[in-house]
Amino acid sequence: MFKKEAETKNFAIIGCGGYVAPRHLKAIKETGNNLVAALDKNDTVGILDKYFYDVDFFTDFERFDRHLEKLRMMDNNNKKVDFVTICSPNYLHDAHIRFALRIGANAICEKPIVINPWNLKPLEELEKTSGKKVYTVLQLRHHPSLIKLKEEIEREKSDKKHDIELTYITPRGKWYDYSWKGELSKSGGVSVNIGIHFFDMLIWMFGEVKDYELHHSTKRSMAGFLELEKARVKWFLSLDEKDMNKVKIKDKKNQSFRSIKVDGREIEFSDVFSDLHTEVYKDILAGKGFGISEAKESIELTYKLRNAKIKEDGNFMHPLILKNGKKIFCP
Repeated sequence: MFKKEAETKNFAIIGCGGYVAPRHLKAIKETGNNLVAALDKNDTVGILDKYFYDVDFFTDFERFDRHLEKLRMMDNNNKKVDFVTICSPNYLHDAHIRFALRIGANAICEKPIVINPWNLKPLEELEKTSGKKVYTVLQLRHHPSLIKLKEEIEREKSDKKHDIELTYITPRGKWYDYSWKGELSKSGGVSVNIGIHFFDMLIWMFGEVKDYELHHSTKRSMAGFLELEKARVKWFLSLDEKDMNKVKIKDKKNQSFRSIKVDGREIEFSDVFSDLHTEVYKDILAGKGFGISEAKESIELTYKLRNAKIKEDGNFMHPLILKNGKKIFCP
Protein backbone atom coordinates (compact mmCIF):
# COMPACT_ATOMS: atom_id res chain seq x y z
CA MET A 1 0.00 0.00 0.00
CA PHE A 2 1.37 3.38 -1.03
CA LYS A 3 0.24 5.50 1.93
CA LYS A 4 0.24 4.96 5.65
CA GLU A 5 -3.16 4.78 7.29
CA ALA A 6 -2.50 8.00 9.29
CA GLU A 7 -2.00 9.89 6.03
CA THR A 8 -5.11 8.61 4.29
CA LYS A 9 -6.90 11.24 2.24
CA ASN A 10 -10.61 11.49 1.44
CA PHE A 11 -11.74 11.73 -2.18
CA ALA A 12 -14.97 12.57 -3.95
CA ILE A 13 -15.47 11.87 -7.64
CA ILE A 14 -17.62 13.63 -10.24
CA GLY A 15 -18.50 11.44 -13.21
CA CYS A 16 -17.96 7.94 -11.81
CA GLY A 17 -19.91 6.16 -14.56
CA GLY A 18 -17.78 7.26 -17.51
CA TYR A 19 -15.06 5.65 -19.62
CA VAL A 20 -12.05 6.94 -17.70
CA ALA A 21 -13.45 6.86 -14.14
CA PRO A 22 -12.32 3.27 -13.37
CA ARG A 23 -8.69 4.34 -13.81
CA HIS A 24 -9.19 7.01 -11.16
CA LEU A 25 -11.09 4.68 -8.81
CA LYS A 26 -8.25 2.18 -9.15
CA ALA A 27 -5.66 4.88 -8.45
CA ILE A 28 -7.48 6.11 -5.32
CA LYS A 29 -7.69 2.50 -4.07
CA GLU A 30 -4.11 1.56 -4.93
CA THR A 31 -2.69 4.63 -3.19
CA GLY A 32 -4.47 3.64 0.02
CA ASN A 33 -7.06 6.40 0.16
CA ASN A 34 -10.83 6.61 0.73
CA LEU A 35 -13.65 7.49 -1.62
CA VAL A 36 -16.40 9.06 0.47
CA ALA A 37 -18.78 10.50 -2.15
CA ALA A 38 -19.58 10.12 -5.85
CA LEU A 39 -21.73 11.96 -8.38
CA ASP A 40 -23.08 10.85 -11.73
CA LYS A 41 -26.31 11.77 -13.50
CA ASN A 42 -26.76 8.06 -14.31
CA ASP A 43 -27.38 5.59 -11.50
CA THR A 44 -25.85 2.51 -13.17
CA VAL A 45 -22.52 2.86 -11.39
CA GLY A 46 -21.92 -0.65 -10.08
CA ILE A 47 -18.26 -0.14 -10.97
CA LEU A 48 -17.94 1.56 -7.56
CA ASP A 49 -18.35 -1.80 -5.82
CA LYS A 50 -15.18 -3.09 -7.43
CA TYR A 51 -13.19 -0.56 -5.42
CA PHE A 52 -15.28 0.90 -2.55
CA TYR A 53 -18.55 0.08 -0.76
CA ASP A 54 -19.06 2.85 1.79
CA VAL A 55 -19.59 5.67 -0.72
CA ASP A 56 -22.39 8.25 -0.56
CA PHE A 57 -23.77 8.41 -4.10
CA PHE A 58 -25.74 11.23 -5.77
CA THR A 59 -27.34 11.82 -9.14
CA ASP A 60 -28.10 15.51 -8.42
CA PHE A 61 -25.25 17.99 -8.24
CA GLU A 62 -27.12 20.18 -5.73
CA ARG A 63 -27.43 17.35 -3.20
CA PHE A 64 -23.80 16.35 -3.79
CA ASP A 65 -22.75 19.98 -3.21
CA ARG A 66 -24.77 20.19 0.01
CA HIS A 67 -23.33 16.90 1.30
CA LEU A 68 -19.69 17.86 0.71
CA GLU A 69 -20.29 21.27 2.27
CA LYS A 70 -21.77 19.52 5.33
CA LEU A 71 -18.67 17.32 5.59
CA ARG A 72 -16.48 20.43 5.43
CA MET A 73 -18.42 22.10 8.26
CA MET A 74 -18.54 19.13 10.63
CA ASP A 75 -16.58 19.37 13.88
CA ASN A 76 -15.26 15.87 13.28
CA ASN A 77 -13.26 16.31 10.10
CA ASN A 78 -12.55 12.62 9.46
CA LYS A 79 -14.71 12.71 6.32
CA LYS A 80 -13.81 16.17 5.04
CA VAL A 81 -12.95 15.87 1.35
CA ASP A 82 -9.30 16.56 0.52
CA PHE A 83 -9.47 15.93 -3.24
CA VAL A 84 -12.25 16.06 -5.82
CA THR A 85 -11.54 13.90 -8.86
CA ILE A 86 -13.22 15.28 -11.98
CA CYS A 87 -14.20 12.91 -14.81
CA SER A 88 -17.18 14.89 -16.11
CA PRO A 89 -17.66 16.02 -19.74
CA ASN A 90 -14.96 18.41 -20.95
CA TYR A 91 -17.15 21.51 -21.04
CA LEU A 92 -17.99 21.12 -17.33
CA HIS A 93 -14.42 20.74 -16.09
CA ASP A 94 -13.72 24.32 -15.12
CA ALA A 95 -17.06 24.64 -13.28
CA HIS A 96 -16.34 21.48 -11.31
CA ILE A 97 -12.80 22.65 -10.56
CA ARG A 98 -14.20 25.88 -9.14
CA PHE A 99 -16.61 23.85 -7.03
CA ALA A 100 -13.76 21.72 -5.63
CA LEU A 101 -11.68 24.73 -4.64
CA ARG A 102 -14.67 26.51 -3.10
CA ILE A 103 -15.32 23.60 -0.72
CA GLY A 104 -11.67 23.60 0.37
CA ALA A 105 -10.49 20.62 -1.69
CA ASN A 106 -7.79 20.20 -4.30
CA ALA A 107 -8.96 19.23 -7.80
CA ILE A 108 -7.61 16.35 -9.89
CA CYS A 109 -9.05 16.90 -13.34
CA GLU A 110 -8.99 14.65 -16.38
CA LYS A 111 -7.87 16.22 -19.62
CA PRO A 112 -8.46 18.96 -20.57
CA ILE A 113 -8.65 21.34 -17.62
CA VAL A 114 -10.53 23.66 -19.98
CA ILE A 115 -11.40 23.64 -23.69
CA ASN A 116 -10.60 27.30 -24.34
CA PRO A 117 -7.29 28.79 -23.10
CA TRP A 118 -8.80 32.06 -21.80
CA ASN A 119 -10.58 30.08 -19.07
CA LEU A 120 -7.28 29.17 -17.42
CA LYS A 121 -6.58 32.59 -15.89
CA PRO A 122 -9.68 32.61 -13.61
CA LEU A 123 -8.68 29.19 -12.30
CA GLU A 124 -5.17 30.43 -11.55
CA GLU A 125 -6.65 33.32 -9.60
CA LEU A 126 -8.95 30.98 -7.67
CA GLU A 127 -5.98 28.78 -6.79
CA LYS A 128 -4.33 31.81 -5.18
CA THR A 129 -7.38 32.89 -3.18
CA SER A 130 -8.37 29.37 -2.08
CA GLY A 131 -4.90 28.11 -1.25
CA LYS A 132 -5.76 24.87 -3.06
CA LYS A 133 -4.26 23.30 -6.16
CA VAL A 134 -5.58 22.25 -9.58
CA TYR A 135 -3.90 19.08 -10.85
CA THR A 136 -4.30 17.54 -14.27
CA VAL A 137 -3.69 14.04 -15.60
CA LEU A 138 -0.77 14.08 -18.03
CA GLN A 139 -0.13 10.37 -17.69
CA LEU A 140 2.17 9.96 -20.70
CA ARG A 141 4.82 11.88 -18.77
CA HIS A 142 4.94 8.78 -16.55
CA HIS A 143 5.31 6.21 -19.34
CA PRO A 144 8.66 4.37 -18.91
CA SER A 145 9.46 4.20 -22.64
CA LEU A 146 8.76 7.90 -23.12
CA ILE A 147 10.74 8.92 -20.02
CA LYS A 148 13.70 6.96 -21.40
CA LEU A 149 13.34 8.67 -24.80
CA LYS A 150 13.17 12.11 -23.19
CA GLU A 151 16.34 11.38 -21.23
CA GLU A 152 18.10 10.33 -24.46
CA ILE A 153 17.08 13.60 -26.14
CA GLU A 154 18.24 15.68 -23.17
CA ARG A 155 21.69 14.04 -23.30
CA GLU A 156 22.21 15.08 -26.92
CA LYS A 157 24.77 17.78 -27.58
CA SER A 158 23.68 18.78 -31.10
CA ASP A 159 20.87 21.08 -32.25
CA LYS A 160 19.50 18.38 -34.56
CA LYS A 161 15.75 18.33 -35.16
CA HIS A 162 14.21 14.88 -34.93
CA ASP A 163 11.67 13.60 -37.44
CA ILE A 164 8.63 12.29 -35.57
CA GLU A 165 5.63 10.35 -36.79
CA LEU A 166 2.79 10.03 -34.27
CA THR A 167 -0.18 7.75 -34.94
CA TYR A 168 -3.11 7.20 -32.59
CA ILE A 169 -6.17 5.19 -33.62
CA THR A 170 -8.81 4.35 -31.02
CA PRO A 171 -12.10 3.24 -32.64
CA ARG A 172 -15.45 4.47 -31.30
CA GLY A 173 -18.94 3.32 -32.29
CA LYS A 174 -21.91 5.38 -33.48
CA TRP A 175 -22.78 6.32 -29.89
CA TYR A 176 -19.82 8.72 -29.92
CA ASP A 177 -21.45 11.01 -32.47
CA TYR A 178 -24.65 11.26 -30.42
CA SER A 179 -22.92 11.91 -27.09
CA TRP A 180 -21.38 15.14 -25.80
CA LYS A 181 -18.05 13.89 -27.21
CA GLY A 182 -19.34 14.31 -30.75
CA GLU A 183 -20.35 17.93 -30.10
CA LEU A 184 -17.46 20.29 -30.81
CA SER A 185 -18.48 23.01 -28.34
CA LYS A 186 -18.74 20.48 -25.51
CA SER A 187 -15.73 18.29 -26.22
CA GLY A 188 -13.27 20.36 -28.24
CA GLY A 189 -13.28 17.73 -30.99
CA VAL A 190 -10.79 15.01 -31.88
CA SER A 191 -7.68 17.06 -31.09
CA VAL A 192 -8.86 17.45 -27.47
CA ASN A 193 -10.74 14.20 -26.87
CA ILE A 194 -7.96 11.87 -27.95
CA GLY A 195 -5.09 14.14 -28.91
CA ILE A 196 -4.29 16.46 -26.05
CA HIS A 197 -2.23 13.92 -24.05
CA PHE A 198 -0.07 13.28 -27.10
CA PHE A 199 0.40 16.96 -27.89
CA ASP A 200 1.40 17.52 -24.28
CA MET A 201 3.84 14.62 -24.50
CA LEU A 202 5.44 15.99 -27.67
CA ILE A 203 5.82 19.48 -26.21
CA TRP A 204 7.21 18.06 -22.94
CA MET A 205 9.72 15.97 -24.87
CA PHE A 206 10.75 18.19 -27.80
CA GLY A 207 10.07 21.76 -26.66
CA GLU A 208 7.62 24.52 -27.43
CA VAL A 209 5.54 24.90 -30.59
CA LYS A 210 7.19 27.00 -33.31
CA ASP A 211 4.69 26.38 -36.13
CA TYR A 212 1.74 24.16 -37.02
CA GLU A 213 -0.32 23.07 -40.03
CA LEU A 214 -3.66 21.29 -40.30
CA HIS A 215 -3.86 18.85 -43.23
CA HIS A 216 -7.09 16.97 -42.56
CA SER A 217 -10.04 17.37 -40.19
CA THR A 218 -13.40 15.61 -39.77
CA LYS A 219 -15.53 14.73 -36.74
CA ARG A 220 -13.63 11.44 -36.48
CA SER A 221 -10.06 12.09 -37.60
CA MET A 222 -7.42 14.79 -37.87
CA ALA A 223 -3.90 15.06 -39.22
CA GLY A 224 -1.27 17.74 -39.41
CA PHE A 225 2.27 18.94 -38.83
CA LEU A 226 4.02 20.50 -35.84
CA GLU A 227 7.37 22.18 -35.72
CA LEU A 228 8.79 22.05 -32.20
CA GLU A 229 12.12 23.27 -30.84
CA LYS A 230 13.74 19.87 -31.36
CA ALA A 231 11.40 18.07 -33.75
CA ARG A 232 9.32 18.04 -36.91
CA VAL A 233 6.15 16.06 -36.25
CA LYS A 234 3.67 14.37 -38.61
CA TRP A 235 0.61 13.38 -36.60
CA PHE A 236 -2.58 11.42 -37.25
CA LEU A 237 -5.51 10.90 -34.85
CA SER A 238 -8.53 8.73 -35.63
CA LEU A 239 -11.68 7.27 -34.10
CA ASP A 240 -12.47 5.30 -37.28
CA GLU A 241 -12.27 1.51 -36.93
CA LYS A 242 -11.34 1.19 -40.62
CA ASP A 243 -8.04 2.97 -39.96
CA MET A 244 -6.95 0.05 -37.74
CA ASN A 245 -6.57 -1.98 -40.95
CA LYS A 246 -3.93 0.45 -42.19
CA VAL A 247 -1.43 -0.22 -39.37
CA LYS A 248 0.48 -3.27 -38.14
CA ILE A 249 -0.63 -4.27 -34.65
CA LYS A 250 1.66 -6.54 -32.63
CA ASP A 251 -1.01 -7.70 -30.20
CA LYS A 252 -4.39 -8.30 -31.86
CA LYS A 253 -6.07 -7.95 -28.44
CA ASN A 254 -5.27 -4.25 -28.38
CA GLN A 255 -8.31 -2.19 -29.34
CA SER A 256 -6.22 0.93 -29.88
CA PHE A 257 -2.99 1.69 -31.71
CA ARG A 258 -0.49 4.15 -30.30
CA SER A 259 2.83 4.60 -32.03
CA ILE A 260 5.60 7.16 -32.18
CA LYS A 261 8.47 6.91 -34.65
CA VAL A 262 11.59 8.91 -33.86
CA ASP A 263 13.96 9.21 -36.84
CA GLY A 264 12.46 5.99 -38.21
CA ARG A 265 12.78 4.06 -34.92
CA GLU A 266 9.38 2.95 -33.68
CA ILE A 267 8.40 3.15 -30.04
CA GLU A 268 5.08 1.35 -29.69
CA PHE A 269 3.48 2.26 -26.37
CA SER A 270 0.06 0.63 -26.37
CA ASP A 271 1.02 -1.43 -23.31
CA VAL A 272 0.65 -0.25 -19.66
CA PHE A 273 -1.27 2.83 -20.84
CA SER A 274 -4.19 2.14 -18.52
CA ASP A 275 -1.96 1.73 -15.45
CA LEU A 276 -0.42 5.20 -15.50
CA HIS A 277 -3.14 6.97 -13.49
CA THR A 278 -1.87 5.38 -10.29
CA GLU A 279 1.56 6.88 -11.00
CA VAL A 280 -0.11 10.27 -11.50
CA TYR A 281 -1.83 9.97 -8.11
CA LYS A 282 1.38 8.89 -6.36
CA ASP A 283 3.08 11.98 -7.73
CA ILE A 284 0.27 14.31 -6.58
CA LEU A 285 0.10 12.76 -3.10
CA ALA A 286 3.87 13.15 -2.78
CA GLY A 287 3.44 16.91 -3.18
CA LYS A 288 4.36 17.01 -6.87
CA GLY A 289 1.99 16.59 -9.79
CA PHE A 290 1.26 18.66 -12.91
CA GLY A 291 -0.98 21.69 -12.85
CA ILE A 292 -2.31 24.57 -14.92
CA SER A 293 1.07 25.86 -16.10
CA GLU A 294 2.07 22.46 -17.50
CA ALA A 295 -1.28 22.01 -19.27
CA LYS A 296 -1.44 25.48 -20.81
CA GLU A 297 0.58 25.01 -24.02
CA SER A 298 -1.28 21.89 -25.22
CA ILE A 299 -4.64 23.59 -24.53
CA GLU A 300 -3.54 26.59 -26.59
CA LEU A 301 -2.36 24.31 -29.41
CA THR A 302 -5.61 22.29 -29.62
CA TYR A 303 -7.63 25.52 -29.70
CA LYS A 304 -5.53 26.76 -32.63
CA LEU A 305 -5.83 23.45 -34.49
CA ARG A 306 -9.61 23.25 -34.32
CA ASN A 307 -9.84 26.81 -35.64
CA ALA A 308 -7.13 26.40 -38.30
CA LYS A 309 -7.75 26.31 -42.05
CA ILE A 310 -6.74 23.11 -43.83
CA LYS A 311 -3.54 23.46 -45.82
CA GLU A 312 -3.78 21.37 -48.97
CA ASP A 313 -0.11 21.71 -49.96
CA GLY A 314 1.30 21.43 -46.44
CA ASN A 315 4.69 20.10 -45.41
CA PHE A 316 5.49 16.70 -43.92
CA MET A 317 2.09 15.04 -44.35
CA HIS A 318 1.40 11.85 -42.41
CA PRO A 319 1.56 8.73 -44.63
CA LEU A 320 -1.96 7.62 -43.65
CA ILE A 321 -3.44 10.60 -45.50
CA LEU A 322 -1.26 10.07 -48.58
CA LYS A 323 -1.32 7.60 -51.47
CA ASN A 324 1.43 7.63 -54.09
CA GLY A 325 2.54 10.94 -52.65
CA LYS A 326 -0.88 12.58 -53.08
CA LYS A 327 -3.43 13.50 -50.45
CA ILE A 328 -6.30 11.02 -50.37
CA PHE A 329 -8.63 12.68 -47.85
CA CYS A 330 -10.99 15.52 -48.63
CA PRO A 331 -10.97 18.41 -46.12
